[in-house]
Amino acid sequence: MSSENDGSADNQQERKIAVSDEYFLGFVEGEGCFYVGFSKRRDLPLGWQVITEFHLSQNPGGKNILEAFRKRIDCGYIKLNHPGNQKDKTWVLIIKNREDIETKLIPFFLKNQFLSKKKDGFTIFYKTINSIKKKEHLNSTGFRRIVELVFSSDRKTKKRYSKQLLLSSETIRKSPIKSDKI
Repeated sequence: MSSENDGSADNQQERKIAVSDEYFLGFVEGEGCFYVGFSKRRDLPLGWQVITEFHLSQNPGGKNILEAFRKRIDCGYIKLNHPGNQKDKTWVLIIKNREDIETKLIPFFLKNQFLSKKKDGFTIFYKTINSIKKKEHLNSTGFRRIVELVFSSDRKTKKRYSKQLLLSSETIRKSPIKSDKI
């Protein structure tokens, strides 16, 4: 006896499922991270590098969602989140390339607005990227403004360097913070 569902499992595997931008937005609200951090760099004039990255993580069963989002925005790469940790099997989509961040990632989130506190993290990230684009991070006033912006969030996270340490170097202290906002 033949069923009209014969072969339907094969057809479902081949069928592409359309994922809405709203779904991706909700997914990023729960699992995404707009990261702005700092790294000591003696070869840079101020001794610090501003690091900007986007991370989106998922358990192994949801890796296809990361792949779909990567394809939608056409940038980034997917890797094991913590490859040295045998217990952590999560995957992460990472976008580091600043041109991709500016031309692909940020426009996606400007078009698709957040409804949660993730909006604050995105705003800090976006303003930091704009400051870097204008090369403001290379002078002490701009760097201080980025540090103040990053530490303005009330979200509690483990930060490698404290605000005080980032602002304590001689080079940074020589220039006062201007009162205008980023």
